[in-house]
Amino acid sequence: MTLVERWSAGHASVLAGSPDVPSERVPRRRGPVRPAVLGRVLLAAVLGLGVTAAPAAAAVAAAAPADETCTPEPGVVKLPGGEPWAQKRLDIKTAWRLSTGAGVRVAVIDSGLDVKHPQLPWLAEFVDFTGTGYTDCVGHGTAVTGIIAGRVYPGVAFHGVAPRATVIELKQSSQAEGHVATLAAAIDKAVQLKADVINISIKAADNPALKAAVRNALANDIVIVAAAGNITDKKEDVPAYPGSYEGVLAVGSATPDGRRADSSNTATPVAVLGPGVGVIAPWPGGAYKLDLEGSSFGAAYVSGTAALVRARFPHLDQEQVRRRIIATADGSVGEGTGAGMVNPVQAVSAVLPFEPAGRPLVAAPPPPGIPVDAIARVPREDVMARNVSLAVTAGALLAVGVAGALAFVLPLGRSRGWRARTPT
Repeated sequence: MTLVERWSAGHASVLAGSPDVPSERVPRRRGPVRPAVLGRVLLAAVLGLGVTAAPAAAAVAAAAPADETCTPEPGVVKLPGGEPWAQKRLDIKTAWRLSTGAGVRVAVIDSGLDVKHPQLPWLAEFVDFTGTGYTDCVGHGTAVTGIIAGRVYPGVAFHGVAPRATVIELKQSSQAEGHVATLAAAIDKAVQLKADVINISIKAADNPALKAAVRNALANDIVIVAAAGNITDKKEDVPAYPGSYEGVLAVGSATPDGRRADSSNTATPVAVLGPGVGVIAPWPGGAYKLDLEGSSFGAAYVSGTAALVRARFPHLDQEQVRRRIIATADGSVGEGTGAGMVNPVQAVSAVLPFEPAGRPLVAAPPPPGIPVDAIARVPREDVMARNVSLAVTAGALLAVGVAGALAFVLPLGRSRGWRARTPT
C-alpha cells in the first residue's frame, strides 16, 4: 500500500459519517523528506507575518539542527468559549452539506507543519526544501494548513474549511524569510504531485522563474490562491507576487464586519477577501494561536473554499473555479476588497449562468423597473364637480317628479271644475 493509500484509508475512517464528529483517531504516518533546494533570490516580504526581509547576506539560512533554531512563539492549549468568528461568518458547516473537499489535493507552500498536532490532516506528501525535517519553526505553515483542512476534533470549536481534503506540505523555508527560487521550485513540485489547489501565503518580488512556475501550474489546471500581502505603512503598499500575476486568486484580509483590514495591501489586484484579523488557528506544539492577523490567513480560507468547489464541481477548470469564487463573494466594500468576503456556502450552492464555453459568470443585473411616468396616474377627484353633478341630477329628478304629479292632478281638477270632493 502506498503512502497516499495509507493516508486515504485512515483519513476516511476519521471523517466517516457526519463531518462534525470524527469516529476515531488514527496514528499519523510521515512521508519521505525531500532534499533541500537552495535559492539565491530573497523574498521581498515573506509569509505575511509582518517580518521585513533582511539583507541577502543575513537571510541565507543554514540547515541547522531543529533543536538549535526551532523556537516558534508559544501558543495556548485552551481555546476561548464559542466558535471562532471566521467560521461563524463564513457558515462553513452549512457548506459541508454539499462538500467537504474530499478527493481534492491542496498543496501548501510554507514554513512546514507540526505533524503531531491532533487536528492537522494526514499528509499525502511532506516535501522539505530546507533539510530541517518535520518541523515548523515559524508556526505560519501550521496555522495556514489548519485553516485550510484542519479536521474536526471532539470538544474543540476550531476546524478547517475543507476537513476531507488531502494536503501536500511543501516546506520552502524554516524561517520567516525564504528565496524566490525555492518558491518557484515548490510550485513546480506541486504540479508534479498532481495538486488541485496551491496555497501561497507568501509575498515576494516579481521574478521570471516564479512567473514561469505560476504559468505552468495554471496550464496544468491548478487553482493558485495567494496572499495580497500586508503593510505597516504606505511605503510597503506595493504589488505582491505571485498574487499580482494574471490568473492567480489574490486574497486580501478582512475584519469581522467584512471590511478590508488596515494591514491589507491595496496595490495587489485583490479578487476576494478572507478573514484576516483576530484569527484562531492551530500552532506548533499541539497548541493554538488566538489573534493572528494577515492576508496569509485570508488566503487559507479561500484555498479551503477552492477545495470545496473543486470537490463539488469536478468538471470546472481552474479558471471557472476562480470565477465562481469571485462571482459568489459578498460584494465589494471599497478599495482593495475585490468582490468582497468569500462565501463558501454560495460558492458550492449558487446556480450561475454559463457562457457557451461553460464559464460561470456573475448573473446579469435585473432589468430596470417600469419608469415612473410609464403609466398615467389616476387624476385626483374633483369634489366640487362631483357635488355640482349630484345637485343637478337631484334637481332634474325632482323636476321630473313634479311634472309627473302635475300631469295627473291637472286633468282631474278640470274635470271637477276645481271643486273639492264631497265626503260620502
